[in-house]
Amino acid sequence: MKKGLTLSFCLAFTLAAQNLATDEERAPKSPEAPTQRQLPMVRVIGEEKQLSQIPGSGSIVDTKTLEKSRVFTVNEALRKVSGLNVRDEEGFALRPNIGIRGLNPTRSTKVLLLEDGLPLSYAPYGDNASYYHPPIERFERIEVLKGAGQIRFGPQTVGGVINYITPMPTPTPTAKLTFIGGNRDYFNAHLNFSGFANNAGYVIDYSRKQGQGARDNTVSYLNDLNLKTILLLTASHALTAKANVYTEDSQVTYSGLTKAEFEENPRQNPFLNDRMVARRFGSSLSHSWNIFSTGELVTSLYGAYFTRDWWRQSSNSAQRPNDASDPNCAGMANLLTTCGNEGRLRNYYTYGAESRFNMRYQLFESEQSLETGMRAHYEIQDRRQVNGDFPNSRVPGSSPNAGLVEDNERKANAYSGFITHRFVYGPMALTPGVRVEHMIYERTNRLLANQANGGRGVYGKTQFTEIIPGAGIDVQIIEGTTLFAGVHKGFSPPRVEDIISNTTGEALDLDPERSINYEAGVRSKILPGIYGELTYFRMDFQNQIVPASVAGGVGATFTNAGRTLHQGIESEVKLSLGEFLQSRHDVFFTSAVTYLPTAKYEGTRFSSVGGFTTVSVSGNRLPYAPEWLITSTIGYASPWGFDVRLEQVYVSEMFSDDLNTQEVVPNGQRGKIPSYVIYNLAMNYELPWAPVSLFFTIKNLTDELYIADRSRGTLPGTPRLIQGGLSYRL
Repeated sequence: MKKGLTLSFCLAFTLAAQNLATDEERAPKSPEAPTQRQLPMVRVIGEEKQLSQIPGSGSIVDTKTLEKSRVFTVNEALRKVSGLNVRDEEGFALRPNIGIRGLNPTRSTKVLLLEDGLPLSYAPYGDNASYYHPPIERFERIEVLKGAGQIRFGPQTVGGVINYITPMPTPTPTAKLTFIGGNRDYFNAHLNFSGFANNAGYVIDYSRKQGQGARDNTVSYLNDLNLKTILLLTASHALTAKANVYTEDSQVTYSGLTKAEFEENPRQNPFLNDRMVARRFGSSLSHSWNIFSTGELVTSLYGAYFTRDWWRQSSNSAQRPNDASDPNCAGMANLLTTCGNEGRLRNYYTYGAESRFNMRYQLFESEQSLETGMRAHYEIQDRRQVNGDFPNSRVPGSSPNAGLVEDNERKANAYSGFITHRFVYGPMALTPGVRVEHMIYERTNRLLANQANGGRGVYGKTQFTEIIPGAGIDVQIIEGTTLFAGVHKGFSPPRVEDIISNTTGEALDLDPERSINYEAGVRSKILPGIYGELTYFRMDFQNQIVPASVAGGVGATFTNAGRTLHQGIESEVKLSLGEFLQSRHDVFFTSAVTYLPTAKYEGTRFSSVGGFTTVSVSGNRLPYAPEWLITSTIGYASPWGFDVRLEQVYVSEMFSDDLNTQEVVPNGQRGKIPSYVIYNLAMNYELPWAPVSLFFTIKNLTDELYIADRSRGTLPGTPRLIQGGLSYRL
């Protein structure tokens, strides 16, 4: 019934848009040279010049920055944006941990990740955890939006939206081949073919990456193939089809180190049999229709299948008692022999349809704009845990702790719509908007028989609706300088597993996360080569949900954490002496600073840590919320093709648990994380006699040993990486 209503709504919306076109506009026109306006594209921000029209804070990491910095991972790229705390894990950023404005970064659960405006996460409603991320080489730029404008997307409207943009076809056939090698057995081959002819464009992009991670006994092998085709059917109609295949085979562990292990050898990894095998197949089809000269309708169909097996080695050592019932796991001595592995086997199916309509028109001698859209989105999670007697065996074992431990099916159907309007009057613009999300969750525990569900298992279902309003205002006080302010409701839906009981099927008393988000700031580019943005933000949570494992406890049970408060200041500065002086020589400087003096629990709040659950933590600082984040770059670019840049990344100290524990506990999961500074150096040289670029980079120049995480034991950050390579353009 719901699907039928949604499809009818989409059809009515499309027909209504058709009726807006005049007979002349509906008449066939001769295809013409492609422009960005004609091509199917969902814009979070758009080009850098459009930042001035955003009623809130926003940033763009452009193509030149990504290329000249020779970013190694998406983590390195996102640290260039203020407000973002990006935490390392295994060394390749295969499972990113992105936090915005003091939010918990674990698995990027409070961030909306998009690719070309469409959902990138495999379960953004039912389980918004990132166990997959494409290699950074796939993208040409990154958009980050943190203000009230994020209600145009969803469901996550708490922290911000990160939209990765894939390259468009080049006007003429081109090819680019890049090869990189380095220490820790690193190898990267990136091939890109692109072109446009006879009203059809194509992009073929392939990456192969491999190398050791941040610890011993860790290695990853990645393949990523992305295909993109664009057809200009007429002057008003265009189609974009995309297909992607991603594979990962990694010897990488889930567990960190105990205090003693870290002190003995911070890069050791005793879990030799841990392994992650992942596959993703995704595709989308988008149709762009320029209904009239100032109106566009973009309709997209998308779908993805993601499967991963994460084998985690069992152990019942003094600090890791997860298999205490199994005599074959009696301590670390049997870790590599008879202990076996726990296989967390997951299959995710995600698909949906989305339509967005935007229109511009003249009123009060100014251009007004309207954007509206709707989406029907579906998710299926097939989750099993198989404990085997031997490493990486899908066959359930026979030892006391072995067998089929979990067999769950979880579904999330979501129907959403939004409308925003930008009212412009002279130098002032007001942008109100509202988003509506309706979610239906289902869960079946197939381990427990249930006659009422045809013997399939214990079944539960629940649904809820959320209305998410927001508004922003921007005023151009002088040419090139804009004041902005905004307020919107933050919303993050609970996971299916947390809101429906696994044993009874009953809906649990767990509210969605809700907050009121405020921001105000100024951005300015009054002179060539000088750009700055300064933003004050405040996030007042009514109910922030914090997992015990993140708070420094045991397990991953989610509870209503109650009120929390985040407030601080962000600034971004970009200076280019060459642009200012109109010189071919350029000395440049960029800086992204986040100051977060307040990130604390408020009201009635007790600890999530085992054994301390009656201890009040009201007023304590939130875990993984550093007070300062600073990323700055200084560089020089010459007119003869030489470019050098030195980047400094500073992260201040932070707590790893809600008790704000100072000293490290024996299991390494709690204790203060010290501040650290790392430096990254990149040098580029474009040969004047050939279409070849040579480059050399050193990541973590001083080989700083720093702690990245303690949530599952202590994890070291990425060691010094020395890499060199070349790019060849045809």
